[in-house]
This record gives sequence, structure tokens and C-alpha cells, in this order.
Amino acid sequence: MLNIAEEILINKYGQGIITIDLLVNLFNNLDIENKKNYLEEILHLILQSKPNNDDIEQAIEESKLRPTYTPCILLKKGGVATQNLKKLVSLPNNEQQKVLILLMSLFRIAYLRRFNKERNNPGKWWYWDLSQTENENKILKHYG
Repeated sequence: MLNIAEEILINKYGQGIITIDLLVNLFNNLDIENKKNYLEEILHLILQSKPNNDDIEQAIEESKLRPTYTPCILLKKGGVATQNLKKLVSLPNNEQQKVLILLMSLFRIAYLRRFNKERNNPGKWWYWDLSQTENENKILKHYG
């Protein structure tokens, strides 16, 4: 399970505050089992953000992955249905970094759509402006 600091980082990525490089570095420092768990947690966050099939091409483009890579092909063929996204998470270890990058691109697109509607909702910290240190401190104090 993601800790609150990890969730904040992921949502910061969604808001464009940090780059994918930080998340990739953190991911690469995990062992094989924790990488799979991490991807499953990302999948959960993606589903909460409600992606749609129209987001797929943009996610592949923004990920800067080759469209011929296995995760990209699977996403294009199967769409954003839960069972298809789970197939991505279950790809072999040598595909996991690509899966992370692609899923994070998909997350960002869907997240931003929701963020623009629900920005600063007092009951949903993940839609607060995370570029503001005081917001991050409130989250860590209350949920950490």
C-alpha cells in the first residue's frame, strides 16, 4: 500500500509539479514484489480518476514510449477497462518500467480532467494545489 508521501508525489506528478523521472527512480529502487504492488496501487488511482479510451493515444504520446512497445499495444487493443489495465500490471519484470511510465501518463490525463473540476475540494486533498507547501504539510499532519 502506498504511504501518504508516495500518494502526494503521484498527485504532484498529476498536477505537473514533478517529472516522471522522480517516480521512475523511486520505482526502480523497489524489489520485484513491491514493484508489482506499486503498479497495482497506481492502477487503483487511475481507475478513481476515470480515464476513457480517448485518452489512450495522448497517454502513449506523452509517455514518449514507442507505440510498438508491448504495454502501448495492449492498451490500444484493450482500452482502459479494468481487466485490460490489470494485464499491463502483470507483464514481465523487463516491461514494468514502461508500464509505470505509460500508466502514469494515463493517470495524469484523467487526473487533470478531474482536478480542474474538483480543485481545492476540502474533502479531497488530492485535488488541493500541491505546489503550496502548506497544503502538503496539512495533508502529512492529518493523514501521515
